Amino acid sequence: MASTPESSVAIILVNWNGFAYTKACLESLEKANSPVFQVVLVDNASQEPEGERLKSLFPQLHLIANSENLGFTGGNNVGIRYALAQGFDQVLLLNNDTLVDPNFLNQLQACLQKPGYGVAQPLICFSKDTKTLWSAGGKWNSLLGRAITLGDRMPLSRYHAKSPELDWATGCCMLVTREVLLQVGLLPEPYFAYFEDVEWSLRIRKAGFKIGIAEHAVIYHEAGAASKKQHAEGTLSPKVFYFHVRNQLFLIREQQVYLGFPYHLIRFAFWGAYFLIRGRFQKLSAVFQGLKHGLLVPLNPEKKWL
Repeated sequence: MASTPESSVAIILVNWNGFAYTKACLESLEKANSPVFQVVLVDNASQEPEGERLKSLFPQLHLIANSENLGFTGGNNVGIRYALAQGFDQVLLLNNDTLVDPNFLNQLQACLQKPGYGVAQPLICFSKDTKTLWSAGGKWNSLLGRAITLGDRMPLSRYHAKSPELDWATGCCMLVTREVLLQVGLLPEPYFAYFEDVEWSLRIRKAGFKIGIAEHAVIYHEAGAASKKQHAEGTLSPKVFYFHVRNQLFLIREQQVYLGFPYHLIRFAFWGAYFLIRGRFQKLSAVFQGLKHGLLVPLNPEKKWL
C-alpha cells in the first residue's frame, strides 16, 4: 500500500462500526502485488473513533472522517471526490468486509485496457465458502426492472462468463476510470444503500462505456456484514427492507419500467404478508414506508452528484 503523489489508483473503503472487518481488509490489501495505489478510508461517523484507530495501525492510508453517516453512496462519493481532486486515474470501490486475492487489482486493470471499457468487476466469492460465488456481476431485465445477480451460489470452478460484458457491476468491488466519473457523475446519494450500483451502472452504459467481468480477479466477501445484527425480528435490520423496497421503486421509476410496478408490488405484498404472519411488525412497517417513499418522493435523475 503506497501513498505517493504518482499513485494511479485510489481504493475507497467506507467504514461504519466495522473495525474488525476493515482491519482484515486492509491487511489483505497490504499483500496485494499490484502497482502503486492509495487507500482512502472514509469513516461514516462510527460510534467509536474507529477511523483514528485504523489510521494508527495503517498510517499510510488517507483518512476522511465524516461527521454523520452518509450511507454507502454518500460515503463513497466523499472518497471519490477526494480521489478526483488528487488526480487519480482510477477509483476502486471496495466493501470493507472483503478480503482480496493478491493479484486482483492487476487483473481488473487489464480488463480496463480493452477498448471501450470504463468499469471492471472481479469474481466475488463468499468469505466463509471461498469456492462458491456470491457475484459474477449482473444482468438487467428491462421488461420487469429486475437486477439479476450472475453466478449466484455457483461453484467457482464451474463458472465461465457467457459474455465479457455486464449490464451492471456490484458496488462491493468495481474499478472505475476517471473518464467515467467525470462524464457520468457519482453514485446517486438519495439511494443511501442498495440498488445504487445498478442505477449507476445503467447510467454508465447509457453514456457509452462498457462494464467488464475480470474472470481472473477474485475477492472474498462477508456479504451484508453492516446490516446483519441479531435483534428481536431476526438478523437483517428493518432498514434493509425499507431501502430495498424504496430504492427498487426509485430505480423502475427512473428507468420508466412500467411493467415493473405490478411485478414488484406483488413481491412486496408477499413480504408484507409474511412479516404480518410472523409478527415482525417493524419489518412490515419498513415495507410500507419503503412503498410510500419509493412511489411518492420526487426524483432528480439528471443530477450527477459531483
